[in-house]
Amino acid sequence: MTNFALRAVAAAALALTLGAPALAAVPAADHPAVQRALAHLGGTAFQAAHNSGRDSFVARDLVVDADGTEHVRFERTHAGLRVIGGDLVVHSQADGRFNGVSQTLRNLIQIDLKPVVLAKAAKGEALAQFGAQNGAVQSAELVVYAREGKPQLAWDVRVNGVRTDGTPSQAHLIVAAADKTLLDRWDDIQTIDDVGTGKTLYSGNVSLHDQLSGSTYTLKDSTRGNHYVVTMNNGTSTETTLTGADNIWGNNAESSSETVAADAAYGQNMTWDYFLNTFGRNGIANDGKGAYSRVHYSSNYDNAYWSDSCFCMTYGDGSTLNPLVSLDVAGHEMTHGVTSRTANLTYSRESGGLNEATSDIMGTMVEYYANNASDTPDYLIGEELYSTAGKALRYMAQPNKDGASADCWYSGLRLLDVHYSSGPANHFFYLLAEGTTAGSPSKTCVSGNKKTASGTGTLTGIGRDKAAKIWYRALTVYMTSSTTYAGARTATISAATDLYGASSTTVAAVKAAWSAVLVN
Repeated sequence: MTNFALRAVAAAALALTLGAPALAAVPAADHPAVQRALAHLGGTAFQAAHNSGRDSFVARDLVVDADGTEHVRFERTHAGLRVIGGDLVVHSQADGRFNGVSQTLRNLIQIDLKPVVLAKAAKGEALAQFGAQNGAVQSAELVVYAREGKPQLAWDVRVNGVRTDGTPSQAHLIVAAADKTLLDRWDDIQTIDDVGTGKTLYSGNVSLHDQLSGSTYTLKDSTRGNHYVVTMNNGTSTETTLTGADNIWGNNAESSSETVAADAAYGQNMTWDYFLNTFGRNGIANDGKGAYSRVHYSSNYDNAYWSDSCFCMTYGDGSTLNPLVSLDVAGHEMTHGVTSRTANLTYSRESGGLNEATSDIMGTMVEYYANNASDTPDYLIGEELYSTAGKALRYMAQPNKDGASADCWYSGLRLLDVHYSSGPANHFFYLLAEGTTAGSPSKTCVSGNKKTASGTGTLTGIGRDKAAKIWYRALTVYMTSSTTYAGARTATISAATDLYGASSTTVAAVKAAWSAVLVN
């Protein structure tokens, strides 16, 4: 008999205990599936990886398949400290039997819990390393950092400020509690980057739901979680709800301030509809609630971003770029919200690259779902933002066409910016979906390739819809916050096995596509 301590904490305590944003649809602590999963964690098979009496687990999400198979996602604390990289998913068969676990941390946490570096010194080091403008320390939390290698005591110092391009920054700087070494960093601001008519900039004329009160229309959609649009009036703090005297929004040109608002609303609608009709996901947080969109952010701002803290998308008007409200960018940004409420892939190193790739993949799929004649779907990200034909932010078939992204996995990939370390996953998805058809620009990778693929291997695609379903199941059921590329290969193989069978040609295609980008 083990004296392994387990406790399930109610949803209201989750945000307080773990210092995380409030999450929707958290299963109740006494839910039978949660209790079964906790019982599995308390079994003898896990004693080698979990500290008796010191590790506690909090249920964060629950997925139940049509056949009754259960997948319970947990956050972990150790002696009351949040464990970064300690999250896991327990899988149970329909009859309650244990069916496996997805986790990054597999070893016991055996560390001294007394910090050598105190909070004040950690805050000072984090502020010195912040690098953006107007940095202000918000908090310093003692944690166990276990994303890579041996777990160690650290400070999660949160610093807010402004990046050089004007994007707000809500940064986490992980400072070692032993010697002030900066172990990791990421940002919670994740970038790219009545039925009326929306006269959009990029997608032609589209139907948009709005609301009429008296003689005033508001660009708010009650059929999709009450999503609405505000204008920032080229500032960064004041939000003004979009209203009008009629239900015609914009004029297909930038001369109307309503035009990009119509694009933002349309992007939200197509993203909502894609996730709902493809995966049964009812909104970003799967709780039926819509986010909101902010347009005309700042002055000449060349970016767009998703923020969990406001549960909203923000779009700049661009200076060197066209306004950042294209359909694939909208889908990309809102997918960051989906990721934060499922695998919660940390926005640094390989997991950060997988986070960005997930948004590129789903942003692309939203574009294909909409199938808008004014914005022909493709595997280019943000091509509408450029006036030059064929130019884009990223190229999924040939990631290195942007000059910075990697086509292939290699040991130094984790050192790239997450927008560039996303390359191998984007390349994998393209090869899995489309293969190496005649005339395709996408090459396979051979040993020694890093940023540029040079191979001439051949693969047969399984189609983008099947590929997307595999990626989504891997994200929501098997990936955890610190999943690496090797872990993504395992997760997608497991997902494909669930969906199509272990001996299927689809599983073989997933393995081949990963091997084609040197993830073996």
